[in-house]
Amino acid sequence: MEISGKIIAVLPMTSGEGKNGLWRSQDYVLETADQYPKKVCFNLFGDKIDQFSVAIDDVVNVSFDIESREYNSRWYTSIRAWKVDKNASAVTSGAPATQQAVVNAPTFDATPQAGNGSDLPF
Repeated sequence: MEISGKIIAVLPMTSGEGKNGLWRSQDYVLETADQYPKKVCFNLFGDKIDQFSVAIDDVVNVSFDIESREYNSRWYTSIRAWKVDKNASAVTSGAPATQQAVVNAPTFDATPQAGNGSDLPF
């Protein structure tokens, strides 16, 4: 799966030691450029943190896998990125369409119509 947007937050890195050695995990929050923007938190793990250096205000296209797992009768879902491309056209391509829709929005005359005795235009 893929999603495009602008990085709006870089959360603190977490690390620890497991049975396979040391591990690192970094979470990022991306905001889409849709008409109704969505915020999505995704995760980079291990060497991918250094491979894809992501910073606030970067416009990116993220390829990811979604996985859910159960722990103590609760379900947890993670969005693990496996590829991050910095691509400025991913978010800015949606902006002109939004501006175009506003420019071409219909206008209404607020003056009352004569002869019907009300302020309603119909």
